[in-house]
Amino acid sequence: MMLHQHLLFVLYSFSGIVIKEAATKNKVKGSQAQFPITQNVTVVEGSTANMTCRVDYNDNTSLQWSNPAQQTLFFGDKKALRDNRIELVRASWKELTISISDVTLSDEGQYTCSLFTMPVKTTKAFLTVLGVPAKPEITGLSRPAQEGEDVTLTCTTSGSKPAADIRWFRNDKEVQGQKEVNAIGRSFSVRSTIQLKVDRTDDGAAYTCVVEHIALGTLPHQVTEVLEVHYPPQVEIVRSVIVPQEGQYFKLECVSKGNPLPEPVLWTKDGGELPDVERMIVEGRDLIITTLNKTDNGTYRCEASNNLGTNRDEFTLYVYDPNALMQPSPDHALIGGVVAVVVFITLCFIIVLGRYLARHKDITRERQEMWFISSRKTLALPIITL
Repeated sequence: MMLHQHLLFVLYSFSGIVIKEAATKNKVKGSQAQFPITQNVTVVEGSTANMTCRVDYNDNTSLQWSNPAQQTLFFGDKKALRDNRIELVRASWKELTISISDVTLSDEGQYTCSLFTMPVKTTKAFLTVLGVPAKPEITGLSRPAQEGEDVTLTCTTSGSKPAADIRWFRNDKEVQGQKEVNAIGRSFSVRSTIQLKVDRTDDGAAYTCVVEHIALGTLPHQVTEVLEVHYPPQVEIVRSVIVPQEGQYFKLECVSKGNPLPEPVLWTKDGGELPDVERMIVEGRDLIITTLNKTDNGTYRCEASNNLGTNRDEFTLYVYDPNALMQPSPDHALIGGVVAVVVFITLCFIIVLGRYLARHKDITRERQEMWFISSRKTLALPIITL
């Protein structure tokens, strides 16, 4: 009995050792069969990139990170490359994470994580560095433009990777530009131009260049320039009263536009100076007549000038007698009613007369036919008698 129990104990012990060895061999086999796990990383130039390498099973086997030049950065927790920007974040048998601060475009490339089994297993991770475009600059507005002149506006930005997009806006409306891209090292220089034939409507127009790029997110760079256009004066006289009357206050406003602003303006009456400076007062662009009378009738001219030309407008003033304006005017509605009645009666008379004439014509025709018939009968009687 004791011998039987001893044999069972030996058998169980041997089975346990066999099972433990098999499990250990499977674990080692699983560690040797797997590959490191990495992910591609995209960062903006100047920021920090974290590179992580993981394994699910590891039997005390070291992990290693290498740069695109195949230089070892970290072997386990041991730093191999003297670069103060590269630091260890986490190191264990299952993970090796490093960080690269102040990333530059030259850091872009394919990094390698190695698991030192037999044979060595490697996995690649690509680090993409986005170049941030510089703030744009608009050129072509060194001086004011003159009306009718051809103007070329150019917006330029550099340092973008990939190449940035440029959009133009005139005030709030988008306008199309011509884009040109040039590679400078690892980044790109982008420029966009628009051609304009300016007129006075462009004076004060805001032209905005907007630079959009994935590195900028929803906050694009932009710059705005206000276009200044010089043009000759445009003049218009506006009166304060529609029907000027004797004794009234009266004002003529000379609305003059131009760049440079035409100032001051010149007022004249009938080709000469203003005759009554006590009642006719010039204030800025306005001509004020304090009290109108019949002697103020005439043609008034406003003339405005700048270095590009001269323009003028005229207004003929006629002063009405207020007493004549207050006389009762004929009732136009009554006159219209009388005319309508007369026209109606006339039409009715024409219709009745037409019907009468038509009827009278029919009666006359019947009488003529009866006379003709009776005449034939009269002529035929003697022949019958014979």
